[in-house]
Amino acid sequence: MRRILAAVTAAALSAGLAACSGGGESGDAASGSPAPQTPEVQGAVTWGTCTDIKYPDGQSPPAQDKNLQCGTLAVPLDYTEPEGKKIDIALVRVKATGPGERIGSLLFNFGGPGASGVDTLAQAAKAFGTLNTRYDLVSFDPRGVERSSGVRCGGTDMMDRFTAMEGPPYDAAEREESEKTIKDFAQACETTSGEVLPYIGTVNAAQDMDRIRAALGDEKLSYLGFSYGTQLGAVYATKFPQKVGRMVLDAPLDPSASLRETALIQTAGFQQAYESFLKDCVKDAGQCETGSDLATANKNVEKLLDDLDAQPLPVEGRQLTQGLASTGIAEALYSEQTWPFLDQALGMALQGDGRGLLLLADSYTQRSPDGSYSTIMSSFPAISCVDTAERPDKAELARTESEALKISPLFGNGGMGTICSAWPVPGSDEAKKIDASGAETPIVVVGSTGDPATPYEWAPELTKQLKQAVLVTRKGEGHGSYTSGDACTKKAVDAYLLEGRVPENGTTCPS
Repeated sequence: MRRILAAVTAAALSAGLAACSGGGESGDAASGSPAPQTPEVQGAVTWGTCTDIKYPDGQSPPAQDKNLQCGTLAVPLDYTEPEGKKIDIALVRVKATGPGERIGSLLFNFGGPGASGVDTLAQAAKAFGTLNTRYDLVSFDPRGVERSSGVRCGGTDMMDRFTAMEGPPYDAAEREESEKTIKDFAQACETTSGEVLPYIGTVNAAQDMDRIRAALGDEKLSYLGFSYGTQLGAVYATKFPQKVGRMVLDAPLDPSASLRETALIQTAGFQQAYESFLKDCVKDAGQCETGSDLATANKNVEKLLDDLDAQPLPVEGRQLTQGLASTGIAEALYSEQTWPFLDQALGMALQGDGRGLLLLADSYTQRSPDGSYSTIMSSFPAISCVDTAERPDKAELARTESEALKISPLFGNGGMGTICSAWPVPGSDEAKKIDASGAETPIVVVGSTGDPATPYEWAPELTKQLKQAVLVTRKGEGHGSYTSGDACTKKAVDAYLLEGRVPENGTTCPS
């Protein structure tokens, strides 16, 4: 999954694992000079107090943050019928704090596809405090996500069954069960959310972003997109190049990559991150709960997963399956900040306690303690499958799976093709075609050499496809750079977004 939530959820995971081991207004107009107004405003946002912000575990904060404002914007469900049925896009805003002249609004997308921009910005706004001095920080739930006609695929039973699926099947019986689960999941999506499924792809979301830009009163779109948000930004720049303002794409993916290429490259990325985690874990003698040395630690993890395939661990009325354990491991590899939690969770599981890995898996799938799920595990395949015309057959899926398993027995699988092959609505390749050559200002692309989810090789690829972009490279681990704690990357991005200083193409931030 391509998302950037690890830095946001690290504190919540830390607390959870420790436990396991023991007023409204309309319009814009903030203080300072107003942003240039655009004549083609299409609708307006009425801002009010936020009432339903959620933490990553699905719980509500003790009190809603009074600095947050929430609102909605009506947009066409089908842009080929602009006067037809409308859906509401949910937005959140943190007004510019000063000092300094207000630049305008800075729109965020935090990835997924399927992450809630409303909840994520509410949790992460302080990480963007420097930018908040001169920008109103704004984010949204893209169409098909949470409050914006969020896609749902059945209830808790279906989602539990889908998220607990094992890795690549060992035998014909497991394969048959896996294929049935995927088919049932896709049918549940159609039953619950069939009306919106054909219209929630990235191209339509980019058109929504232009409606948001206009409603905010900004002549051009200033944008900071992470992970999948880089594709959304690139598609926006392709469709509306003359409306592109200062745009930063962090943790980029390659929109042109096929489902097979994406599966193989991401498998290699997670395997690299896993190996880096193990090396870091065993570097101090006696400190790694996963194993005393590299070979032992890896062998312990492999045996744990084999044992879980044969016999899941009971965890407080649930079961830690091999599939959920693998998901938990992947979740913790998104950021170096969560590596210590992963070691702790693996150590617990090796002793027969699966609570730590299950907590990590629930963070990834966004399953709440009450059994409810956010829409991310439904929105992710719904958007991904609408964004491609590929519908691979069984032979092609088998080839992809075989190649991926050679790269990594732990993370290898058939990729999104396994779901898209069963998806109930057709897709389009329009979101794969990127060309922002008409943009008046360069787009800044930021890639990290140790990124597991959007491996570095995608950064120069997206830079090349945009045709009007410069590349900044961070040498380091983790998914995403601006929120990684790297001062060099943050300085370059802040200088561009706040002062318009374009970094030199090929700028490198050392480890």
